[in-house]
Amino acid sequence: MNKMRKNDSLKHKSALDFEFPKEIKILHKILDCVEFLKQLPDNSIQLICIDPPYNLKLAEWDIYKDYIGWASKWIDEAYRVLSQNGNMVVFGGIQFRDTKSGDLFDIIQYIRHYTKFKLINTIIWHYKNGMSAQRFFANRHEEIIWLAKTENYYFDLDSVRVPYSEKDLKNALKDKRLNPENTRKGKNPTNVWEVGRLNGNSKERVGHPTQKPVELIARLVKSLSYPGAVVLDFFAGSGTVGRVCINEGRHCLMCDSDKKSLEYFDKHLLAMKELGQSTSYKAIENIDDFFV
Repeated sequence: MNKMRKNDSLKHKSALDFEFPKEIKILHKILDCVEFLKQLPDNSIQLICIDPPYNLKLAEWDIYKDYIGWASKWIDEAYRVLSQNGNMVVFGGIQFRDTKSGDLFDIIQYIRHYTKFKLINTIIWHYKNGMSAQRFFANRHEEIIWLAKTENYYFDLDSVRVPYSEKDLKNALKDKRLNPENTRKGKNPTNVWEVGRLNGNSKERVGHPTQKPVELIARLVKSLSYPGAVVLDFFAGSGTVGRVCINEGRHCLMCDSDKKSLEYFDKHLLAMKELGQSTSYKAIENIDDFFV
């Protein structure tokens, strides 16, 4: 792992250039996110994938008087621990009808004016199911911002390409503007992703109120990290990032202030077993052992 995080040539590599680790390491702590981040080495993380509280008062962990003052601490630490080829994705929403601080506008403004992060993409997560509305257009999307530390960020488009139908492939191969080799691999999924939200009856549900679909997290993990890389989620919540890392051969660091996060992750493991998926991993207790 130490050699990989110092490698400056990852920009032009893909998952095919790496072997899946024989043993996946998972560390899952109940701790304040900033305290946890301060324990991590510089440039040690390939992908940070987080869904921070939106300050909507959903629970005790979702109430902040000075949201951006709090968020600035973990944003600055995230930049420090991210590798030179690393990526960071942040889920968020835009609270048009409320004066509370806590949406992506605040986070983006801080990042642009006070950090060296580079904003690579805004991804729109589009879904068909959601709340109805009478006084405004019903919301059917959330935003994800993709940040990088340098221009040499790792990105594996081939791992998440969308297959063409047989008919569309034939037509695409006739288009001389397109590279035939890349066309056969599939389409770029663009930055608008249609992935259904988890409803109350979903088998993926483990009990967390803001749980994200496995399909959504998997697309981020596969495209922005490589097999054997370290993925960090310091707002672990339901533990979906850890579940995806086991499936995709990534090591994972998880942290959350809510003890229920451990229970949620155990439920993910049970669901994986029911699906016949491997749940094999090595549980690590301290950070020093994780980076050995």
